[in-house]
Amino acid sequence: MGFITAGDFRKGITFVMDNTVQVIVDFQHVKPGKGAAFVRAKIKNVMTGGILEKTFNPSDKFETAHIERKKMEYSYNDGDLYYFMDPETYEMIPIGKDMVEDALRFIKENMVCDVAFYRGVPFSVEPQNFVELEVIDCEPGIPGATAQPGSKAATLETGFQLQVPLFVNKGDIIRVDTRSGSYMSRI
Repeated sequence: MGFITAGDFRKGITFVMDNTVQVIVDFQHVKPGKGAAFVRAKIKNVMTGGILEKTFNPSDKFETAHIERKKMEYSYNDGDLYYFMDPETYEMIPIGKDMVEDALRFIKENMVCDVAFYRGVPFSVEPQNFVELEVIDCEPGIPGATAQPGSKAATLETGFQLQVPLFVNKGDIIRVDTRSGSYMSRI
């Protein structure tokens, strides 16, 4: 079990505070002209998603939180529960809709995702950085428009909407960057 001081905070570090796991979203070391230095941090509760801005003394000490990440396959949903299969054990793990809602914009059945666990409890589902999804609705493509500037709205099979180039048609499979929600290429 490791420890970290607030003076060593960096983005993405997870630690335990008041029996909850927090991840550092942003931080700033402040050295005022008068008075003691401090660390201003924006932290996110990994279980609830709540964000808090807090000031720490650089010597404040916290237990580091070991987060386990597993590649799991999205199988199906039943009401507000979404089932993910561990490809090694074939065990089905139910995860609540509130924890998968963001990922659902980019995943469909049988897609592999990264599931994060703390002490065996899943708390986050992230799609792969790039996914391939079908365009189910958009204005008709303009033939020969591959070099023309401009874009149009399109809806993917997951219900996610984004801007695509003018030559993309309904029924096309496109590659999407899930980090930005943007079109990458037509497959």
